[in-house]
Amino acid sequence: MIFPIVAYGHPTLRKKAEPVNADTPGLQEFIKDLWETMYATDGIGLAAPQVNRSIRVFVIDTDVLSEKFPEAKGFKKAFINPQLLEEIGNEWAYSEGCLSIPDIHEDVYRKPRIHLRYQDENFIEHDEWFEGIVARVIQHEYDHLEGILFTDKLSPLRKTMLSGKLNNIARGRINPPYRMVFASPKKK
Repeated sequence: MIFPIVAYGHPTLRKKAEPVNADTPGLQEFIKDLWETMYATDGIGLAAPQVNRSIRVFVIDTDVLSEKFPEAKGFKKAFINPQLLEEIGNEWAYSEGCLSIPDIHEDVYRKPRIHLRYQDENFIEHDEWFEGIVARVIQHEYDHLEGILFTDKLSPLRKTMLSGKLNNIARGRINPPYRMVFASPKKK
């Protein structure tokens, strides 16, 4: 099933997501649907809050970035109950976008190396380090589980400059190429 994407301004995007366990009803099917939705919307990552489920799950597939970033080749994983333990290195800028914030791309500064503890779809625990663009995509999706959007990381001046576009997204005054759920009804 392809879920509609929750738009900027929707309260689910600002909640801290709840942990899940192996007994969470329908979790495996939900993860399959998360993958299907991510691919249908041309995303490289998708977090559960973006489809209106405030649970600690996200999926990423960075292979499309592998021509520029070798570490992205063949990288495809689901992350359940991730814990970001450490971020290290000198921050670097990269233009990020988000399915919940269509048509806005901005330079975001993030550290290049992260230490993450998480469970996979079989609830096997992993403790790993990730680098480069893979680390960045993980950080972006992890932020969704914490109720943080990439626009929160922009300077106050840049946020002010984008406020009109963000308000249009929140009010449904956009026409993205995929279904979306808005916080308030569409108004012309």
